[in-house]
Amino acid sequence: MRAFIITLAGAIGGAALAIAVILTLAQNGRMPINDRQMQTYLMTHPELAAAMMGRHQMLEEQKTQIEKTATLRKIGKAAFFDPKVAFVTGPVNAKNTLVEFYDYDCPYCRASLPAVRKYYEAHKNDTRFAFIEFPIKELHGPSAILAAQASLAARKQPDKYMDFHFLMLGEEGAITEPMIFADAAKAGLDIARLKADMNDPEIAKSLEASIALAHKTGIDGTPTFIMNGKLAPGMVDDGSLADGMKS
Repeated sequence: MRAFIITLAGAIGGAALAIAVILTLAQNGRMPINDRQMQTYLMTHPELAAAMMGRHQMLEEQKTQIEKTATLRKIGKAAFFDPKVAFVTGPVNAKNTLVEFYDYDCPYCRASLPAVRKYYEAHKNDTRFAFIEFPIKELHGPSAILAAQASLAARKQPDKYMDFHFLMLGEEGAITEPMIFADAAKAGLDIARLKADMNDPEIAKSLEASIALAHKTGIDGTPTFIMNGKLAPGMVDDGSLADGMKS
């Protein structure tokens, strides 16, 4: 039976899970005495394995969240509001802070846009925002890098930046160079200046710094938000964003 328990543990989440199964059976007076009885019991009570697996996953997620929160504290909030890596806007002394790591070719970033834009428009005067480039070339190709470079260059025309940012995130399909400059024109950016600024060596350095910050933080996907100091990976809607900013 011990051999089967170890196999079960590996299949559904570790030794702790197998122990939990045994304890549950014992508490109900149904402790099997051999592998066959164990297998028969689990086959007739699949909800037990499912519940244990769910519990194990929840504990692992909590552990990961605690570790990442500790990393955030170690890095310090100022790192995410450094103008060298982020476009920062909103009151310096704002009680609430919202950081977003994004990729212009990321479908989940695009799906989060309505909620982020709505929240930004409602709270741009009482929340400190940081928008940070994290293009994932391996997933989205060189166009993601080009869009990030254009976005970084657009920061030098700050009054037009947010319009440009929202326009690019609102696109459908892969980002292209003509698309980038068409959105820049719609946002009112000086295109000649934008193209010149994209070739500034400091743009490449800023992009390297933002990607390095994401990796240091343990971020491996987009979008990833930091809501009032708490990491919140994945797509958001109005409800989840509002709830995250309350906690």
